[in-house]
Amino acid sequence: MFDVLDCVRAVPLRFASAGRPKAGVATGVFLYIFSVIKTYLRWVLILFCAACVVNLASAESYKYFRIGNKEDAVTKPVAGIAMMGGGSDLDEAFRWLCDKGNGGDFLILRARGDDDYDSYVNGLCRANSVATLIIPNREAAEDPAVAEIIRKAEVVFIAGGDQSNYVRGWQGTPVESAINEDIAAGKPIGGTSAGLAVLGEFVYGCTKDKPNDKDLASTDVLPDPYFERVTLVQNFLKLPHLENLITDSHFAKRDRLGRSLGFLARLMKDGWSASPREAAIDEKSAVLVEADGKAAVVGTGRGAYFMRPTQAPEACEKSVPLTFRGIRVYRVKAGGHFDLTSWTGDGGTEYSLSVERGKIESTQAGKGLY
Repeated sequence: MFDVLDCVRAVPLRFASAGRPKAGVATGVFLYIFSVIKTYLRWVLILFCAACVVNLASAESYKYFRIGNKEDAVTKPVAGIAMMGGGSDLDEAFRWLCDKGNGGDFLILRARGDDDYDSYVNGLCRANSVATLIIPNREAAEDPAVAEIIRKAEVVFIAGGDQSNYVRGWQGTPVESAINEDIAAGKPIGGTSAGLAVLGEFVYGCTKDKPNDKDLASTDVLPDPYFERVTLVQNFLKLPHLENLITDSHFAKRDRLGRSLGFLARLMKDGWSASPREAAIDEKSAVLVEADGKAAVVGTGRGAYFMRPTQAPEACEKSVPLTFRGIRVYRVKAGGHFDLTSWTGDGGTEYSLSVERGKIESTQAGKGLY
């Protein structure tokens, strides 16, 4: 980046005089006018160069890192969705995604960060290449080269971070279109943490979070389901079996049950869905969804929680504690299974939750919430 004053110095101001002015008042007037004009033009140039600097900064381009074969492969991938709950990455889930790619090109998408996933995934997989594409803003997302890179990948994985960067930067751009084209073509896709958050039809977008805000907590949402940071969006990605569904990550580890129940209540109260569903996944756990909607749970975390309300919330208003009864939960640990189409599972535990004036109650043995 160049300095603004360097720009100004690069364009010196020179004025040629037709003749030497007469001494006295005329000379003083001439020099005064000359000084005013010179100062004015100098500030015009400073402002112009500053605008150039701002425009260059805002138009930050994408970054692309790749290891493996420089030429794209053409393979026949198999559809699937790897929903990862965050925390430590799960080798098993990444191998599953790679197998779905059938030796093709594995692409990691992110808005911030670096290419540290490349060597990790490359060490686990039989892939033609492993690459990271960093798309920091809408300007980069509008670049045709970015969408073309996404379309050529056989596997797409969305990394963690801040999902508001994905919503603000990618929704309504060729990036969103290219990802959805890959999904429609039957290519596998995965996401962890923030990358998981954007996989469902409904998304907690955290678009009103400030950079230094703590994570939106259950204690923020249960007393006020219309707390200003509860920002929900929809229709970002279009994945089969994740219609009418919202996701959450780091679930038990960060005690996110209350905020998830608030999300479900808002979806109903705001008229987005009469019967929404949620797949809430704990850290170090993943749900691997086959093309037919049947899923297996893997990992060392507490597993996955599949939730569905049976009735509308009784109290879901601004600054009023949530009252919301009859939420059915099916918890699946590692080794268990769940069918997203029939919304039934095996190897898990079934119980119900209710919220009474902001306090959660459970029918599980010992009244445990998780």
